[in-house]
Amino acid sequence: MARLQERYKNEIIPALKKKFNRTNVLSLPKLQKIVINMGVGKVLQDKNRLEQAADQLTQIAGQKCQITRAKKAISAFRLREDNPIGCRVTLRGPRMYEFLDRLIVIALPRIRDFRGVNPKSFDGNGNYSLGLTESQVFAEIDPDKINFAQGMDITMVTSTRNDDEARELLRAFGMPFRDA
Repeated sequence: MARLQERYKNEIIPALKKKFNRTNVLSLPKLQKIVINMGVGKVLQDKNRLEQAADQLTQIAGQKCQITRAKKAISAFRLREDNPIGCRVTLRGPRMYEFLDRLIVIALPRIRDFRGVNPKSFDGNGNYSLGLTESQVFAEIDPDKINFAQGMDITMVTSTRNDDEARELLRAFGMPFRDA
């Protein structure tokens, strides 16, 4: 069992029960999935970029990523329908908790001039999104093999519809929110 998953069951659930004054464990917020997305816009000029981004995302997530394709053609971007334009991966279960642990403990502190993540990046339905400008902050990526900097979007989907409850859940996991 992942370290954060064990911590959720043993420490976070009782703390949330007390904080929200609930007795039913199933009514408490929990993390359902984490979606990591890399949009590779330069793939139209250089086909190798998508392969390298997919390899990086596979190394970071610990499971094979899915190539995303354009849904419609946009002539201004020289984009045709069904062109590959990015990659994504959805993490659930123990892999999700392992990734969240690595993100909070290893990757986020390695960001230059890091003062915490934005506490207002919730979508109104209890889901939190953050963007990273470089994938090099993860220890799995070898900086010598990288030809270009590739960013990513990370979305954490929770079971609650309330942003405040989701914020408390992520804060209990150790997410370093900056002071608003």
